[in-house]
Amino acid sequence: MAEIAESAVVRRASTRDATRTRASAADTGGALTPLADIPLPSWRALSERAAEPNGYYLPDWELAVNASAGGRGGVAALSAWGDASQLIGLMPVISLWRACKIPLPALVSADPYGTLSTPPLDRELAEDAAAGLLQQARRDGAHALILRDISLDGAAMKSFASVLQRDGMQPIVLQSHVRACLDASRDADELLQEALGAKKLKDLRRQRNRLAEHGAIRFDVACEPNDVAAALETFLKLEASGWKGQRGTALGQHAGDAAFIRRATEGLAETGQCEIVTLRAGDTPVASAIVLRHQDRAFYFKLGVDERFAKFSPGVQLTLDLTRHLCADPSIRLVDSTANPGHTMIDPIWRGRLAIGDVLIPLRRRDPVVALIHAALGLRKALRAPARHLVRLIRKHREKSS
Repeated sequence: MAEIAESAVVRRASTRDATRTRASAADTGGALTPLADIPLPSWRALSERAAEPNGYYLPDWELAVNASAGGRGGVAALSAWGDASQLIGLMPVISLWRACKIPLPALVSADPYGTLSTPPLDRELAEDAAAGLLQQARRDGAHALILRDISLDGAAMKSFASVLQRDGMQPIVLQSHVRACLDASRDADELLQEALGAKKLKDLRRQRNRLAEHGAIRFDVACEPNDVAAALETFLKLEASGWKGQRGTALGQHAGDAAFIRRATEGLAETGQCEIVTLRAGDTPVASAIVLRHQDRAFYFKLGVDERFAKFSPGVQLTLDLTRHLCADPSIRLVDSTANPGHTMIDPIWRGRLAIGDVLIPLRRRDPVVALIHAALGLRKALRAPARHLVRLIRKHREKSS
């Protein structure tokens, strides 16, 4: 895991430093490549060789996000190339201004519509790839890189830390948390017994039997492109029917987001990297989820449920079946829940934990602008925390009143 570096610098960063760099902070400059211009065969080949899996930076997913997902398009790319013009590293990025409205020269990993932004680095040349990405960021005029939602203990972060150490620097962890994951190499029933205990499992079986009164329970897995397309429409309807629909955050409620998810799931289904699972009671779908696959890892993207069946815990029932399904698959070793920390549904079921965080990567030694960037991010976080708390209180009040 990256260590927290001291924020002190040799000399105090001044207002003049910020003013001098303001002009270059509003965009990503001219040295970067538009993400859509990265050669697709090279990107696909890099994904196969990636040192660390990330389904959200697979080309079919991220290019679909970039093409139409609301507020996530127009992304640039840092890229590193090895011998024979082989792509060995890639990082979709936006400016710090666009990401945080902070007018300082830094690049930020682009939001892939998922909570993991670990960049693909060639497993045989991971440190060379990390060094190449940092060098291109310097050429673009950036003073720092901010890696959002990166696996802190993974191969990519270790490569960046090693490159920085050679240059007398170290990464700064801005925030970190742990989230649920599943050790899919284990026996599912044994794992669920340990996690939930006999009493909870008995209660869930009772709920499942009551759900079966509405029709025979069936767990369907859509893998083929046509099946995935049909299952996606079921998922979109379920998601929009619940609290996400009430908040206006369901994928199907926004034309751009709907276009992105249809394109992304279709493209990934073609390569066997997406499946949609659905739990049915008779002919009625009661829960559905999108799952991405990359190398030996799966990613639990989103869940939609029919809240008319809430008393039977359809989301939990689906997750139990998904656990058994993935543990029975020898090609999957780990499943990332990609959920928020402390998630009330998934945390008690999947007891493994992944360390995830936001990391500030300095690009030059003793750079006072890095201290400015660090301080500005800290101030932004402090100002946003009360606003987020207020939003949560308002939402809870509305939910109780409805």
